[in-house]
Amino acid sequence: MTCKLAAAIVASLGLSCAGARAAEPPVLPMSQTEQAHPSLPEVLTQRDRAKVVDAILADRLETVIPRLMREQGVDMWVLVAREYLEDPVVATMLDGESMRARRRTILVFHDPGAGKPVERLTVSRYGLGGLFKPVWNPDAQPDQWKALADVIAARDPKKIAVNTSPLSAFGDGITLSQHTEIVSALSPELRTRLVSGEGLSIGWLETRTPMEMKIYPGIVRLAHAVLAEGFSSKVIKPGVTTADDVVWWYRERLARLGVDTWFHPSVGITRQGEKGLLEGDAVIQKGDLLWCDFGITYLRLNTDTQHLAYVLKDGETQAPAGLRAGLAAANAVQDALTSSFKVGETGNAVLAAARAKAIAKGLRPSIYTHPLGYHGHAAGPAIGMWDDQDGVPHGEFKVHADTAWSIELSAFAPVPEWGGQEVQFRTEEDAFYDGKSVRYLDGRQTALTLIGAGR
Repeated sequence: MTCKLAAAIVASLGLSCAGARAAEPPVLPMSQTEQAHPSLPEVLTQRDRAKVVDAILADRLETVIPRLMREQGVDMWVLVAREYLEDPVVATMLDGESMRARRRTILVFHDPGAGKPVERLTVSRYGLGGLFKPVWNPDAQPDQWKALADVIAARDPKKIAVNTSPLSAFGDGITLSQHTEIVSALSPELRTRLVSGEGLSIGWLETRTPMEMKIYPGIVRLAHAVLAEGFSSKVIKPGVTTADDVVWWYRERLARLGVDTWFHPSVGITRQGEKGLLEGDAVIQKGDLLWCDFGITYLRLNTDTQHLAYVLKDGETQAPAGLRAGLAAANAVQDALTSSFKVGETGNAVLAAARAKAIAKGLRPSIYTHPLGYHGHAAGPAIGMWDDQDGVPHGEFKVHADTAWSIELSAFAPVPEWGGQEVQFRTEEDAFYDGKSVRYLDGRQTALTLIGAGR
C-alpha cells in the first residue's frame, strides 16, 4: 500500500509517513449546516495520530508560548509534574510517545529578550521527543532541585511563573510539596520573583492554532456521526430499548473505533405526561423526545454535543409542531449568545448580554456555555452555570480570540400537543470564536432527528 498519511491533514501539516498505513483523518471546513446522518470518517492508527499530535505540539511551542510570555511580561515559566500526577499543562506538552511524565519532569521556558527565541529546557532525566533541550546531568549534579536552581540563577529572570491559582484548576498544577522544594532551592532574592502562572496556563490551554482548526471540524464530524448512529432505528427499538442501552451502545461503539470519551454519555427521555427526565432502565416508547449528551477525545481535542430526537408514532412523518418550535427557541437562544461574544469582555458580561437579548425576544433561556479544547470543560471563562444564571467567579476570566467553545444551553417552552406541558429543550454544539464571530465547527442541529418509519 502506498504511503499517504492523512491526505488532507498530512499535506497541511507537512508530515512524512514512511511505512505508515494509508489513512483518511477527518479534515473538513467549518460549516454552519449540520448533516442529519453524516458518514463516519476514517479513524487514524495510533502511529499516525502521534505524528499529528507531535506536529501540532511543535508548532504550538514555537508560536503560542513566546506570544503569551511577552504579552504577560513573564520571562521564565517553570512547570513541574510527577509521574501519574501531571500538571494539566504539562500533560498537553508531552509528545505523542510520552504517555506520562517520567519520574519528576521539570520544564522551563525562558525568554532572553531582545527578540531572541524562547528557550525550551527540561531539567529531567528523560527527554521529551526532542522538543525541549535537556540541561540536567544527574552524574554531575545528583540533586534535581539544585540543578533547576542553577538553571534559573544563570538566567536571572525578573519574573518566575509557577502554576498556582486559587480560582482555576488549570493554573494550579504544582503540588504543595513541589512548590516547597522550588522555594527551598532558590536564593532569597529569586524567591521574591515567583509569580502565578495562571494566565500563562489558561492562555496555553485555551488558544486554538490554525493547525488545530484544520482538523477540529472533522473531529466534531466524527462525534456527530457516532451520535447519529445511536439515535437511529439501527440501535433504538421502541418498547424494547432502554435509555441505558443507548448509553452503553455509545461506549461500546467508541471502544471498537479506538476513540476515547471524556465522560460517560447521558441519554434521557422526555415523555408526554411525565415530569422530569426519564433515564436508566426507562424503556423508549413511540412519541418520546430523546436527549443525548455525548463527547469524544481524539487527537487530544475534545467535543461536547447535545442533540434531540423524536420517536415517530405510527402514521407520523414529523414531530409535533410544539416540539419543533421548542428546538427553534433553543436555536434562538444560541443566536443571542453567539452574537454577544466580544474580545476582552468577561464571561459573566457575555452571559448577561445574551440573557437580556433572549428574554427580550420572549424566550426562557438557561445558558451554561464553557470553553472547549484540550479538556471538555476547558480553561477559560465560564458563561453561566445551569444552576447559576447570575454569573460565577470563574466567569470573570476574559474572552479571547482563537478559542473553541461548547455552546451549551437550553430553552423552556410549552408543547401545545402535550396539553401545554413545559419541556426543557437542551442543545449543545461546538464552535470557534476568531475574535469577530462565532462559527460552528460542524453545524448545529436545527431539526429534530427522527427515529422510526425506516429512519
